[in-house]
Amino acid sequence: MTTLLEGIQSPEDFRHFTVAQLERLAQELREHIVATTARTGGHIGASLGAVELILALHYVYHTPEDKIVFDIGHQAYAHKLVTGRLQQFDTIRQLRGLSGFLKRHESPFDVWEAGHAGTSLSGALGMAVARDLSGADYDVVCVIGDGALTAGMAWEAMNQLGHLNTRMVVVVNDNSMSIAPNVGAFSRYLTDLRTAPGYLRVKQDIDAILESLPVFGGPLRRAGERIKDVLHHAVIPGNVFEELGFKYFGPVDGHDLTSLIPVLRNARIYPGPVVIHAITQKGRGYRPAEERPVQFHGPGPFEVASGKMLKKGEAATYSQVFSRTLVELAAQRSDIVAITAAMPDGTKLDYFQSQFPARYFDVGIAEQHAATFAAGLAMAGLKPVFAVYSTFLQRAYDQVIHDVCHQNLPVLFAIDRAGLVGGDGATHQGIYDLAYLRTVPRIEIAMGKDEAEMRRLIKAALDRPGPVALRYPRGPGRGLPVDGPIEPIEWGRAEWLDHGQDLTILALGPMVYRALEVRDRLRASGYDVGVINARFVKPLDDLALTRAVKESGALMTLEEHSRAGGFGSAVAEWLAERTIAMPVRLEGLPDVFIDHGPTDYYLDLYDLSAEALTRKAHDWLSQLAAKSRA
Repeated sequence: MTTLLEGIQSPEDFRHFTVAQLERLAQELREHIVATTARTGGHIGASLGAVELILALHYVYHTPEDKIVFDIGHQAYAHKLVTGRLQQFDTIRQLRGLSGFLKRHESPFDVWEAGHAGTSLSGALGMAVARDLSGADYDVVCVIGDGALTAGMAWEAMNQLGHLNTRMVVVVNDNSMSIAPNVGAFSRYLTDLRTAPGYLRVKQDIDAILESLPVFGGPLRRAGERIKDVLHHAVIPGNVFEELGFKYFGPVDGHDLTSLIPVLRNARIYPGPVVIHAITQKGRGYRPAEERPVQFHGPGPFEVASGKMLKKGEAATYSQVFSRTLVELAAQRSDIVAITAAMPDGTKLDYFQSQFPARYFDVGIAEQHAATFAAGLAMAGLKPVFAVYSTFLQRAYDQVIHDVCHQNLPVLFAIDRAGLVGGDGATHQGIYDLAYLRTVPRIEIAMGKDEAEMRRLIKAALDRPGPVALRYPRGPGRGLPVDGPIEPIEWGRAEWLDHGQDLTILALGPMVYRALEVRDRLRASGYDVGVINARFVKPLDDLALTRAVKESGALMTLEEHSRAGGFGSAVAEWLAERTIAMPVRLEGLPDVFIDHGPTDYYLDLYDLSAEALTRKAHDWLSQLAAKSRA
């Protein structure tokens, strides 16, 4: 049987639908999202929760002329499906397939790209102001989750929007969650709005009474609106949105199209800023996602009938080993506290929370605050550990410099997802942190070659007197033993794994093991190759570098990071500062944004496989030898 969804190429195809047809389309969208993500993985929970909201928005607004700006895009799978991407939807998050987020090159309906929360309001306000300055006449709607409203940037935009009184609609998609359940005072405030006794019923009664009154001209109509506002305040005093200058509609059931559509139509004709507070359920319509919303935020493949995750048996992840090690050390040291910015599951600090709830802090999507909060904790004698993805630490760069490093405070930044990240793509690649941290005075930067060495570095980092950034990648480790006593490690010292007269490879993190492969291949070709596990990017190990310069004819650096400003750049600077004229080759990732796809694919594409590295090194060494003979 032909489905309604199969006939949808753009929102124009369903703007004539009845509500009953829209409800049927919503069900078909949910079924398609579940069936597809069961094979590919993806952000299913938020997308299931926003289906009716997305249909209502496209139904009321004339997209793409009118602009719908989604915050992050976790909730936008239904949007993709009704804007001409049904046939490609099974490629989502796959190599050369659809992005898991919004992409402007994919569709004119995707007007804003974001992988970080809290950016949509600022971007949408910019579009609305540009519209007014240019004399255009399109509408701008921002869809932002209640979790993203914990981001300070969102409130900076709200402050300006209320001040400018610009015509724009803000839809707050309130499902009480970001990735994990929301935290903080504003989350409680939204709950109060959502659950205030009789609020919605009284509000509807007020509206009905005022609508029944005869209206004679503008003055009486405006008086009626003022009466309505006074009565609303009497029910719930101090609505923060109204205090900021917004017209507030809500709470409204975000799954009830008969409620959503009239509210959106009313908001569209309002001359100033509007907030629509829509209540939704994450994972709506798929019981496993409703019951386990955290697990179904962005799962891998799963079994549709049961919701069981289809994971292969593999070693513990770096995040898991980090969390277990931190708990082990916190049992010995009462000064250790842990901080996350709304990522307890991703960073695995949920385990730390279960063991030491009083020493665990989830600050919400507020990385800037997290970094400075950590500085305050350190100032008062504690040992704060801020576990954060590399891509999200970018958001707290000023705080790292100004509040932590400038004051030389012993904060440990546990930088998860350092390196390529796979399906999340360009906005999430952890390949810039060395460059943006290495220039900051006083911070020290380390990365272990495997999970066992990471444990040793965690313990050593917690004894450092100043700030430390400890990097580790996404995914499973090598399956090494991670139990028993943690052996000490000499801070700032690299590890010599082999010596060689022709070439010494200095590698960082898990790329050390790739360097060992290259060593073996080059030795088979007759080259004498050494390998150094660098461990430390800042400070570099002067003794190891000096010895490598004396022993070898050339140096090669290897890292899963942008070549620009990375570990290799640090080694090249070290040589230049000492006026050492020595052949050095820097191997890393190029100066491009790297899209979603398997990590190994991109390592191969950019010639960072063992085979490609061996070939390049062989050719380079041959050229150096020819020059020396000439």
